[in-house]
Amino acid sequence: MSEILVTGGTGTLGVPTVDALRRAGHSVRVLSRHPGPDQVRGDLLTGAGLAQALDGIDTVVHLATSGSTRDVDAAGTLIAAAEESAVTHIVYISIVGVDSIPLPYYRAKLQIEHMLEASPVPHTILRATQFHDLVTMIFAYQKRLPWVFVPRFGAQPIAVEDVAERLTELVGQEPAGRVADIGGPERLSAEQMARQWKAAALSTKRIVSIRLPGEIVRTLRERKNMVPGAPYGTKTYSEYLAKRYG
Repeated sequence: MSEILVTGGTGTLGVPTVDALRRAGHSVRVLSRHPGPDQVRGDLLTGAGLAQALDGIDTVVHLATSGSTRDVDAAGTLIAAAEESAVTHIVYISIVGVDSIPLPYYRAKLQIEHMLEASPVPHTILRATQFHDLVTMIFAYQKRLPWVFVPRFGAQPIAVEDVAERLTELVGQEPAGRVADIGGPERLSAEQMARQWKAAALSTKRIVSIRLPGEIVRTLRERKNMVPGAPYGTKTYSEYLAKRYG
């Protein structure tokens, strides 16, 4: 089994991914800027501690994100350090639609994909659709508003546990470049998801459907954030909500 370093291993996707990797028998280190159990110190922006964290590592699973374009600098530091070490595989999580949806964060993700493609370190890139918790935050963050405003487009949300299992499969395989995108088992409108959230969260707010202009919304209405064909994920949005609010 591989010696693995996971960046972002304490995050939303990182925790189930680390668990899945360990269940599969891999030896896992979690990179963190702060000390903690089963964690190694390292800073992706400055590069401090990266050489030591990568010592003896075969595979890097890069999940860390700041949610901003700073991710490009962090990835560049990580890739450069990996090139100087014995790393033979970088597995990277990206997002379905990064080459179509003109969000700055998506553009950063796409740039990192290109950086990996240009690196001599073999890599695998997995694009996944939006996580269940991200969709839920859109509704929950409106708690101070009198209504829940819902844009007129849809999503194909996926459980982080399903993504973690796919990442674990890829770690156990040869580097494959960009592999097939994965999405959740349902394609739902934002209004459908909002009504499911309202019932699960026992919210009494009125749901208001709104039509937004702009290129980003147009690409979402065109389902550029979804995966055509058979779904990969197994857990529905209502099942996620039942666990979260149950």
